[in-house]
Amino acid sequence: METTLKMIKSHPREPMYDSGKLAKAIGEMYICAQACTACADACLGEEKVARLVDCIRLDLDCADICYTTGAILSRMTETSKELLQPLLQTCRTICNLCAMECEKHAEMHTHCKVCGEACRRCEQACQL
Repeated sequence: METTLKMIKSHPREPMYDSGKLAKAIGEMYICAQACTACADACLGEEKVARLVDCIRLDLDCADICYTTGAILSRMTETSKELLQPLLQTCRTICNLCAMECEKHAEMHTHCKVCGEACRRCEQACQL
């Protein structure tokens, strides 16, 4: 997050959101994207993969949306708030859906527990 905050503060344009909150959100998005990618892969390694199909799909969707949202939030030149607000809402929604699915498997699969926690942190951080 330190580098992200330095980049935001060094940008010639003023961010639309509080610099600290923006840096935290971007960081949580990338952490969530990585956790979801790793969780999907771990689910594929489990014996009973068929039971985890919904989890894998949501993990992959969440990873893509979090990564994309973090990348777009990192671009502060001429970014439209009309684009950012629905994008942040979509990120919150997928993080909630993914967390709920991972929480169903958390007692049996630690990777799902870790992923669900990352999704919940990202969901909260998206409330800029």
